[in-house]
Amino acid sequence: MAIATFGAGCFWGVEYFFRQIEGVTAASCGYMGGDDKRTTYEQVKQGNSGHAEVVQLEYDEHRVSYEQLLAVFWSNHNPTMLNMQGGDIGHQYRSAIFFYDQQQKAAAEQSKLALARSGKWGMRQIVTEIVPAMPFHLAEEYHQNYLKKNNLPSCHLTY
Repeated sequence: MAIATFGAGCFWGVEYFFRQIEGVTAASCGYMGGDDKRTTYEQVKQGNSGHAEVVQLEYDEHRVSYEQLLAVFWSNHNPTMLNMQGGDIGHQYRSAIFFYDQQQKAAAEQSKLALARSGKWGMRQIVTEIVPAMPFHLAEEYHQNYLKKNNLPSCHLTY
């Protein structure tokens, strides 16, 4: 299985969208990108840890490509909003792609450039970070599959 990690605002909605993709075998809410060796939701929520709320995916590359995952990522959040998505404001809600190898980095950069050239966002700059993966910190159990457990609709807006 391959691994991919994305930050696109509140991780509940991001996890929900990726769980719908055939070939994604696991989707876990967590934190990445900060300095702390161990972190909690309360620390991340306060915005002081440097971490982003992320979803880490395990996927079967024979059933779904990284490029297809990138397409889902881009289509389910607004990548022009710096450090926020909808009503969630702070660095922890930033748009970010954490890559694990040079192929993922190249695919992410190419897809970001293609999106910018598409005109979908007009003159607005795409602020999504494309950065090396860092240690992943699994979020608390109650965050995992939160929307399904609580019979809630997605908290993400599609644009």
